[in-house]
Amino acid sequence: MTTPAVLPLIGLPCQNDRSAQYDGTPVYAQSVTYAQAIVAAGGVPFMIPLNLPRPSLRRLYDLTAGILLAGGGDIDPTVYGARIHATLGDVQPDRDRDELEITRWAVADRRPLLGICRGIQVIAVATGGSLIQDIPSEVSDAVLHTKPKAAEPRRPDSAIYHAISLTPSSRLAEIVEAGTMTVNSFHHQAIRTVPSPFEIVGRSSDGVVEAIEHCDHPFLIGVQWHPELMTGKHESAVRIFRAFVQACHGLPPLKRSQHAWAAPSANRQVTQ
Repeated sequence: MTTPAVLPLIGLPCQNDRSAQYDGTPVYAQSVTYAQAIVAAGGVPFMIPLNLPRPSLRRLYDLTAGILLAGGGDIDPTVYGARIHATLGDVQPDRDRDELEITRWAVADRRPLLGICRGIQVIAVATGGSLIQDIPSEVSDAVLHTKPKAAEPRRPDSAIYHAISLTPSSRLAEIVEAGTMTVNSFHHQAIRTVPSPFEIVGRSSDGVVEAIEHCDHPFLIGVQWHPELMTGKHESAVRIFRAFVQACHGLPPLKRSQHAWAAPSANRQVTQ
């Protein structure tokens, strides 16, 4: 298949950088690993700043061929009608507002969108779903999904890894060409419910949701792990970004076909 000459622009919403300030002013930033993964797959990333007027945000969105929602802090639970849990982490209302808006636009416009970690949770909340605010206290016999806060700082080479199972007939299983895979894990929250026409297509052994996809969209997939940190050693991560960028090119999506390892469809709610 020949790659189109015009490389697709892929919007990457920023977050507030809590680690530093530039001459005393706030910093909008995003991890370089997302941009590198997009470039390696044949796309052109550009940052979307926070707190733009709605017409300006829409103008930037309209320039994109696709959207990547990155990882980061927690979503304000009041957005999805929940009480604040004691373990709630960094919340950025301006980021919540912009990413939820962009996600709803992408759903309505059938624009390719890939959600990573926090991004999969944004997809669920934007479309009427809800979240588990703290896996250790809300999921019985949960596997370890993130290191304790007292542990060493998060680094790609010190991640927790665990296995997940994919729905065999899912687009994601077709992309990675596998029914099971090993993923990295940096999260203490996860999807609780996601509305139709989304489907849960990946879970860890404790039932925690690890992947979702829209059943009637050219490419709208959310993954709870960080494939951008795995592209150097894991072909599955490369395949995810390649499929996303191909969708941004406007190439036909992979068909949802049955595989030899077919199994019943995943439920839409975590069994507690």
